Amino acid sequence: MPAQSPPLRIALVSPGAMGSALGAVLTAAGHDLLTSLTGRSAASRARAEAAGMRHAEDAVLAGCDIILSVVPPADAPPLVERLLPHIAAQASKPLFVDANALSPETKRQLAARLATAGCALVDGAILGPPPGTSRRGAVLLLSGDDAPHATRLATKACPVKIITGGIGGASALKMCFGGINKGVVGLAAALLLAARRHGVADALRAEMAEHMPDLFSRYQRQVPDMLPKAYRWEAEMEEIAAFLAPDDPAGADIYRGMAGLFAGIAADVADEADNVAILRQAVITP
Repeated sequence: MPAQSPPLRIALVSPGAMGSALGAVLTAAGHDLLTSLTGRSAASRARAEAAGMRHAEDAVLAGCDIILSVVPPADAPPLVERLLPHIAAQASKPLFVDANALSPETKRQLAARLATAGCALVDGAILGPPPGTSRRGAVLLLSGDDAPHATRLATKACPVKIITGGIGGASALKMCFGGINKGVVGLAAALLLAARRHGVADALRAEMAEHMPDLFSRYQRQVPDMLPKAYRWEAEMEEIAAFLAPDDPAGADIYRGMAGLFAGIAADVADEADNVAILRQAVITP
């Protein structure tokens, strides 16, 4: 029998809902998981501990075999800049897997920055819910010349798929998938709020339940689930707009509008505004 590969030392930043779920399945697969807990909440620390992840300073994270970036889209470039001097100081460079919802152009910019420190980037993207939390599976997409070197991140709960197209292949697929999956939730939220403003919310719920039961069932699950994530979705919509802009300015405008919608919802969530209660109420079966 061939010798089994030794476990990887993986720096997974950060231990949010998706990151901690990935950390748990990678730990279960035998890998050593490190993360940064500096400035993190008690909830994040608890998630990291439950997932078997240990805190380490940035200089230690930069010395791991793989750095796996799973952060809100707006935080991805600052994370690269934060780790860049520590990576530059390493004699043996980590493989940097950016698994965030970013446009292909943003991924190429991050690859260029990491290259200044002699570090290769793999374009990554996650489709589906956090692994281990749902019967619907998650998958880690990888693209770029160094993608085969990151296939050991595959687990039963989150398999890996190699996508063609170099750096930008995985992220292009993520932009299209996320634009459909989250865009329809944003569309529903905008019109559910409009129905309330115009006094037809109850009638809309009744018609949706009767004439589009499959969609209505989806919105019953996805609209409330979206509310605490709206701040993340805002940045993802901006990335999708940037992805579309060169070839489809009108399509880009749609997603800029979606970004504004989610920004407003995120502000309402923070302020516990009436729109949050309206959206929760809007998908209760009449």
